[in-house]
Amino acid sequence: METTQTFDRLVRAEFAPRSTYLNTASNGLLPARTVAALHEAAVLRAEGRPLTPLHEDVEACRAAYARLAGVPVTRVATGASVAAHTGVIAASLPAGAEVLTAEDDFTSVLNPFHVRGDLKVRAVPLERIAESVRPGTALVAVSAAQSADGRVADLPALREAAREHGARTYVDFSQSAGWLPMAADAFDFSASVSFKWLLGPHGAAFLVVPEDFGGLTPVLAGWVAGEAPWDSCYGPVQELARSARRFDLTPALFTFAGLRRSLELIEELGVAAVHAHDVALADRFRAGLADLGHTPVPAPGSAIVSVPGLGGRQGELSRVGIEVSDRAGNLRAAFHLYNTPDDVDRLLAALAG
Repeated sequence: METTQTFDRLVRAEFAPRSTYLNTASNGLLPARTVAALHEAAVLRAEGRPLTPLHEDVEACRAAYARLAGVPVTRVATGASVAAHTGVIAASLPAGAEVLTAEDDFTSVLNPFHVRGDLKVRAVPLERIAESVRPGTALVAVSAAQSADGRVADLPALREAAREHGARTYVDFSQSAGWLPMAADAFDFSASVSFKWLLGPHGAAFLVVPEDFGGLTPVLAGWVAGEAPWDSCYGPVQELARSARRFDLTPALFTFAGLRRSLELIEELGVAAVHAHDVALADRFRAGLADLGHTPVPAPGSAIVSVPGLGGRQGELSRVGIEVSDRAGNLRAAFHLYNTPDDVDRLLAALAG
């Protein structure tokens, strides 16, 4: 009981949405502490004070993400987007290499492999991705949870299949980091943005690489990728960072200032508690949909629920203060820590009307 009360107290202190917000799969809400940190960062810059605290925020975010991902901090690089991280991985593959992907996965996980033009990119249904790994598959790239409909990949099966055939693995945790426990150590590469379930501002993303860097070349490296960044501002970088920081991109300092506070909140609440809360609400919505005669896309254990044929109602729902998404004709509702059973019931009532 005390744990539940602590969870509720922390959430109430941080969030006061003015709508029934069920669209975290697009953007998470910013906690009050994050908004305050963004304001403080802007004032720091406006007043011309040293930006050292903002650079410290970047390192604090790196360490917090490493804890959430379950990897040493030396394996975590910071950047701005999953697409950029995917691009670094795509650039490392030899011509003709086969990349196995899930059909209709999020574009940032796929497109950098396609634009190479000399890779064999093969797409299969998500449910068949583990069984589709074969001799000669160089890399398997997949989202842990699908953006469009919330389906969760069978990552343990994928890991074993990849290991059996000598394939590397790349997992995008953007739609699961923050509510679904991560085990990034089980995969060669993984990435995530921070503005969805991690509740941060736009402009930050993380990349996890192996300790030996997995054959990646830091093709986007700038001065921040140097072992001594402030000594790497002019001319070629003389020594790249000995950690995954060699894959860093120049940070959006305001974003990391806010994100530090968001990650602190996730850690205070605990991913296990957030997972239980989010999935319980999603299951409540699924049960209510069944009562209304609607069948969502099967995605057991997911905090994202996608309902075929109802996407066209997104506009009318927004007009009455219920925020969801329309994805390919499906209504997508995403449940997170600031949502309540009343939010679920309000959406169900609106759909019944």
